[in-house]
Amino acid sequence: MPKRSIVFMYGIASYGVAMCALVYAMGFVANVYVPRSIDSPAAHDLTTALVVDAALLLAFAVQHSVMARVRFKAWLTRWIPEAAERSTFVLASAFALIAMFAFWQPLGGLLWRVVDPRLAWLLIGVSACGWLLVLLSTFMIDHFDLFGLRQVWNYLRGNERTTGTFRTPGAYRLIRHPLYAGFLIAFWATPAMTVAHTLFAVATTGYILVAIQLEERDLIANFGDTYRRYRTSVPMLLPFLRGPK
Repeated sequence: MPKRSIVFMYGIASYGVAMCALVYAMGFVANVYVPRSIDSPAAHDLTTALVVDAALLLAFAVQHSVMARVRFKAWLTRWIPEAAERSTFVLASAFALIAMFAFWQPLGGLLWRVVDPRLAWLLIGVSACGWLLVLLSTFMIDHFDLFGLRQVWNYLRGNERTTGTFRTPGAYRLIRHPLYAGFLIAFWATPAMTVAHTLFAVATTGYILVAIQLEERDLIANFGDTYRRYRTSVPMLLPFLRGPK
């Protein structure tokens, strides 16, 4: 089988695994429709569960941050075609999520629960809107490029790699990182906040704030003053708050 076809099939397979992991993540966080969720019955003592969960969250953060950096990409493409780099990142991220789903240790302990069913459903709806914002944000920028499909398709057709241009479509005119904002909404809007859910939400929030700084450093390196002006005029995560000077 030609090398270009293999790379293309690899990209398709990586995309499929990533989409399955993201769909499972929705049920995992919301405790619905999955056999093992963030608040499944506790099976180990608190200390063991905390160590395991913290290690899983740290592993995902390190994988995601390291593989997204320019230096790592340059090293990786010494061994694989450049067109497969993004798909490899996507697949590794999916595997990190799958490991979290498989080995996550529920902690037990209820911090608070909304008893009014109308308010509970409202919070569930807000969380669903967060996931919807995540999905829509990927299409606002370039869903197929973000998940590596465009790269492997161009490679299959023999097209040269093109450099992206800086755009601010849709929600990107209101906040700089609507995709991250969607994740934060989805993670924090819940009718029942447990110890495990709190650990997950706090850890992922901390990671997102760090990831934004690393990502914006790369964006400034790529787009220079264009991104600096955007950064000073558009808020990071909350609309109507000015960016840093």
